[in-house]
Amino acid sequence: MSELEQALAVIARGADEIIKREELAERLRSGRPLRVKAGFDPTAPDLHLGHTVLLNKMRQFQDLGHQVIFLIGDFTGMIGDPTGKNVTRKPLSRDEVQANAQTYASQVYKVLDRGRTELRFNSEWFGAMDAAGMIKLAALHTVARMLERDDFTKRFAAQQPIAIHEFLYPLVQGYDSVALKADVELGGTDQKFNLLMGRMVQEHHGQAPQVVLTMPLLEGLDGVNKMSKSLGNYIGIDEPAIDMVTKTMRIGDTVMWRWFELLSFEVSLDELARMQRDVAAGTLNPRDAKLRLARELATRFHDAAAAERAIAGWHAVVRGEGDTALLPQTSIAVPEAGLRIAALLTAAGLTGSNSEANRKLKERAVRIDAQVVEDAQRVFAVGFEGVLQVGKRNFARVKLVAA
Repeated sequence: MSELEQALAVIARGADEIIKREELAERLRSGRPLRVKAGFDPTAPDLHLGHTVLLNKMRQFQDLGHQVIFLIGDFTGMIGDPTGKNVTRKPLSRDEVQANAQTYASQVYKVLDRGRTELRFNSEWFGAMDAAGMIKLAALHTVARMLERDDFTKRFAAQQPIAIHEFLYPLVQGYDSVALKADVELGGTDQKFNLLMGRMVQEHHGQAPQVVLTMPLLEGLDGVNKMSKSLGNYIGIDEPAIDMVTKTMRIGDTVMWRWFELLSFEVSLDELARMQRDVAAGTLNPRDAKLRLARELATRFHDAAAAERAIAGWHAVVRGEGDTALLPQTSIAVPEAGLRIAALLTAAGLTGSNSEANRKLKERAVRIDAQVVEDAQRVFAVGFEGVLQVGKRNFARVKLVAA
């Protein structure tokens, strides 16, 4: 395999679509470092593994010698991306945008190489653009073409409001590519319309149109829905190593392969195929494959020592092998009279409600320090320390303190 073919294989790993692949090959042949852009609207202050699908691809470009641009849409964040929304998105205030942007900036270097990263804000050019410039930009596209977007089409057919400023969003994102002279833009599959807009706006401004590379949306812990903080099916990249390990171990055996393909740097596609064959043949336990992924993720966002402590803690609880004191301890404030077991499980985040906790007690699915607990009237007072467990994979080491 030639060097060009190897580079294309790395870039194509996990990608849903490359538009146009021959243009990408031509730019790679040029030998110059490409400018690879991905935009992030600072609508939430923390990044999770779903966001790192794009960051990982950016890092792969960096490892191939290219320059990436982490673009924070502090201007577009005040418009609100309408992608996938059935209502007009509430714009963020300037203070909200700035606070979230600073948090993003402090997190991305857990994946990206700082030396090959440009951190930019699109208020740099839009803050200087006057009303006449925005009108000229708006004139590049028609309402009819905008209504071809699936989300706009559905809202129009349902007679739901579409604000005029929402039509500006794809054009504004497209102009970002002009300002940055992007060779490649990355985005999720739901961003395809916006990414293609960048090609059109660049051509209008006399630039070679960018290559568009779309990445799949990572399924969350439930294995069904896109990873999302609002759905609670996410792993944040700032979470403790033990949480990364325990949550990764909860994912289904099928979605595990998707996570390997999109999140792993250590497992090649050939090795991944071998692992899948071994699991199918019964010579590799899916649990051991997940532990490998959990170890890699915890090491990347923390360090090797933290990852090993977290895995040892997981083994201690789930498999009864090792010292549960390796688990981080969480303090829970309780009243002087203490808490009943159901309320304690809910306070520890192991059940969503007291009724769910009581149901788990009846199912004999609750353990304290590895011993099954069934008594729903049991009360725990200040000073109690132990490992609470619901099912095989949900657990927490807690200490009760006075409220």
